[in-house]
Order: sequence, then C-alpha cells, then structure tokens
Amino acid sequence: MYIPIEAERHARLLCEYCLSVRRGDLVVINGTYESLPLMASLVKEVVSRGAYPYSIIYDELLQEVFFMYAPSEVLSMEPKIDKYIIENADCAISILASTHTRYLSSVDPEKLKIAAAARRNVQKIFLERAAKGELRWVVTPYPTKALAQEAGMSLTEFARFVFRALKLDEEDPVAAWRKQAEFQERVCALLSKVDELKVIGNGVDLLAKFGGRKWINDDGKNNMPGGEVFSAPHEDSIEGWIRFDYPSMYRGYEVEGVKLVFKKGVVVEADAVKGKDVLLRALEVDDGAKRVGEFAFGLNYSINRCVRNTLFDEKIGGTIHLALGAAYPETGGKNVSAIHWDLVKDCRNVKVYADGDLVYENGRFLESVL
Repeated sequence: MYIPIEAERHARLLCEYCLSVRRGDLVVINGTYESLPLMASLVKEVVSRGAYPYSIIYDELLQEVFFMYAPSEVLSMEPKIDKYIIENADCAISILASTHTRYLSSVDPEKLKIAAAARRNVQKIFLERAAKGELRWVVTPYPTKALAQEAGMSLTEFARFVFRALKLDEEDPVAAWRKQAEFQERVCALLSKVDELKVIGNGVDLLAKFGGRKWINDDGKNNMPGGEVFSAPHEDSIEGWIRFDYPSMYRGYEVEGVKLVFKKGVVVEADAVKGKDVLLRALEVDDGAKRVGEFAFGLNYSINRCVRNTLFDEKIGGTIHLALGAAYPETGGKNVSAIHWDLVKDCRNVKVYADGDLVYENGRFLESVL
C-alpha cells in the first residue's frame, strides 16, 4: 500500500505530540476503511515505539443495519466488548473518516435514544479514566469524499483544509502546536480567575457562572486539530438565551438554527429552523441532556469556515460553543448524561464580560487582558 507523506506526518504528530506513546502501551486505533493509509502509518509508528496496536475497522452500513433491525432488548444491552476495551486501553485513537455522513438519517430517533442510554456506563468509564490520566485519547479527522462533500469542497481542497487545520503545513507542526498551547494557556489563566461570564450581542444574551471550575486548554492533545479552551458552568447557573449560527450534525441528522432559553441552568424552551424534532428528542434522552456540560471558546484561527463537522467547527477562531449533556470531570463539572452535543455560535458581533469587565470582542480576546 502506498502511504502518503501527510499520513506519516499525521501519525507521528498523534503518537509523539498528542499521546506520547510509550513502550508496552496498548493503543486502540479505530477508523473506516477509507482511513487505511493513516491507520497503516499509525500501526508502523506504534510498533516502532514498542507499543501494541489494536485496530478496529468499522463501516457505516453495518451500523445502519444494526439500528434498523435491532429490537429494543438488543439496543438496550450494554456493549460489554466496548466496555472491556475502554477499561484496558492505554491509548485510544479515533479517526473520523466517514464514508456517509448521514447514514442514520432514516433510523428511528427513539432507537438512537435507547442505544445512547445503554452506552452511558461505557462513557462514564471513559471519562473517569481519562480524567485520572489512565487513558490517553485523541480524535482526529482524515479527508474523505463524504466529508469533503459535506463541507462543500472538492476532496483536494478539503484535504488541504484539514492539513492546514492540523498545522501539518508548518515546517515544525509540534512547535506550532506548542505556540498555540502557550496562547491558550494565557486565556485559561485569565478565565480561571473569573466567577461570572456575560455573553451579549447578536443572537445571544447569556449569563453563566464558573467559580471554582477549571478551564482546560485543548491544545490538540485530545482533539487534533485542537484550538479551544473549555470549562463546565455551574449546573444551575445559566440564565438567558442563545441562537446558534452554524448547522450541527446529531447522530446523522442535521439540525440548524437552534435557539435555547435557559432558566436556572435548564433548557426551558427549544426551537430550531431545521431538525426541531431531533433537538427535542435529544433533550429528552435524560435529565442531564437539558443542562450544559461544556462552555468553550474557539481559538484556532487557521479554521475560518464551517464544514459541518464539529471537530473543526467548534474550533473556528472567533466562536463559542455550548455542549448539551455530559460534563468533562476534569473541569469539575458534575452534569451526567448519555449525550454530549456541541452547538457553535459565531461571536464576531458579540462581547464577553468577565465579572463585569470587557475581555472579548469581535471574535478575539483583548490583548490587554492576556
């Protein structure tokens, strides 16, 4: 198999910078057949470091068939094999390389709800092990025709977009990510002193409290590309409303023009221009789905457009995003849910006040406060 140089550089970045793969590690590699060049490069890189790779190739057709024909008693079964893998892996690499971005669009959303609830304990174990540093993980994309089509680009154009977002076009990608990390660490230092954030402007009037919560620097170690800082608001603190500008995919369904109204941290009103039924069903998965588990600022200014892929869209420089559902335990957040759904808002016409002081406008933090 011919392995392009970009795949080799990508694999080195993941193993060296993101995961620090060590001798004796069990490294789980999960991707579709279209990501085989990257998976092959990863196997080569992992074994060269004295670690053991375990590769899982999945296909959307098989998942579609499962959801279409599985009865409730099967959907509600806990996936014990997935649980075993998450309990024993040292590193996990998930490659987003979809061959069909809407393969679940004809599946009854109620079935997806049942299956999501069945995975709740697996997700809990994953988050707990990650928070303790027992499981090092990273999610990363690989260019495919389906993803390029979803983004409204040719495959060549999308591949260039991906590699630029990953900083693989830099002479030294690791050095470039270290520089990005230093900038984001200054933002975290600022926000860690803040109790209350007020976001106000075009399409938003929202207040959230974070006192005592930790702001995390996503510098590409878990999500490659990285480029955000995030925390978990106090579960009962969010008040106000927000309208999200970018479309979002939820389990194969596109939802657009989402508007949420909060009272004491809970969604009390929800609407969407497209996919309202999907939104309402997601909010009913469990009690935690009605609360925000994550609040984040997108700071990767190499990503400057929406491509209908959350891994990129949530990092767009000049945005914020809120995630309905599960909080990351390392932030101090306590919200528990079977879902974690990121919704992204353009903040180029928005101001953010930290304990009453202006710290952010026109999509950027003020240099004077960093």
